[in-house]
Amino acid sequence: MKFVFFHLMPYPYLPDDFDTRYPSPSLTFPNRYFDRETGNRLYHRYLDELEHAERLGFDGIAVNEHHQTAYGLMPSPNIMAAALARRTSRAQIMVLGNAIGIRGNPLRVAEEIAMLDHLSNGRIVSGFVRGIGWEYFAHSINPTRSRDRFNEAHDLIIKAWTSDEMFQWISPNYEYRYVNLWPRPLQQPHPPIYIPGAGSTETMRFVAQRRYTYMSVYAPTRVVRRWFDGYRDSAAELGYEPDPEKIGLSIPIFVADTDAQAHREGRDQLMWLFHKGLKQGPELMNPPGYMSPSSMRGVLAAGMTPFPQLSYEDLLSGGYAVVGGPASVTARLRELRDELGFGQLIGLFAIGGLSHERTVRSMELFSTEVMSALRSDQPATTG
Repeated sequence: MKFVFFHLMPYPYLPDDFDTRYPSPSLTFPNRYFDRETGNRLYHRYLDELEHAERLGFDGIAVNEHHQTAYGLMPSPNIMAAALARRTSRAQIMVLGNAIGIRGNPLRVAEEIAMLDHLSNGRIVSGFVRGIGWEYFAHSINPTRSRDRFNEAHDLIIKAWTSDEMFQWISPNYEYRYVNLWPRPLQQPHPPIYIPGAGSTETMRFVAQRRYTYMSVYAPTRVVRRWFDGYRDSAAELGYEPDPEKIGLSIPIFVADTDAQAHREGRDQLMWLFHKGLKQGPELMNPPGYMSPSSMRGVLAAGMTPFPQLSYEDLLSGGYAVVGGPASVTARLRELRDELGFGQLIGLFAIGGLSHERTVRSMELFSTEVMSALRSDQPATTG
């Protein structure tokens, strides 16, 4: 199994009246609540944690992109990847990912990832995401164009990476008279590509057709199983079975010395993530036209409870997160692996306002006791 340390880089210091006064930490939440000195300290702390993850033996260290939100302070994940490229030497540096659907110039993404591939000596992983609904509002882009923009940007980037001759690109959303990428990526034909899915059948087929890695977003186990099965079904229709490592479970994880300590220290931070950080109404997550009718029917049929309505016990029993001492976390992850069939674990360890010291302790316990135990197991099966 492959283990990835994923960071959202949250800004957890919200006002006391946030719950009653503000509908979301995104888009319209006033930036006067961002304290410059605190933000400065957080960026350096978070980079320290990512670098420490490599020393602990994680296979990958991952960053991602979000805009105009306290949920995650990385409007440019490629800058964070560049900061990590020269301070690490072994782990894959995973951008999970660039929101190419909202980029006005996707060719710039192709250039930056190619540069990062060289700076990291071929360790870069390129994730592509469509961007969340509110981010289309933030960039004044009609969300009904999301899928087409994503597909066209993806195709342009892949061709730019793999073509050894100048070409012209004319499509409904992008126009380039000259495409002649300098530098080309170090990895050939291009860096590995990861794409998250949240129930869209189009995404499942898209990833299966190209044999990319499919990763989940935060959801209950029963829903993630539907997503992974949909991806496997799409692959089966194409005549192959994806390697378990091509399936990545994204999940918050907190480990302490004992179960009691883990629940005592982790409860409030997990509730921050799901009740405050993920306090996004449907109008922000899935505005009209963002998803196709068939995909929207699938999302509605899944019957997911809005995050702010879930209790701490709901989050743990439903498989949204894993919290406990090393033995309990190991056992729970084995259960999830055997049920879901993933071969890659993308763990979020810096949860909510969890202190740096507790985050590092959780990482270290996971590395020395949980990760080593899971690595010794047999490959995952779908049960």
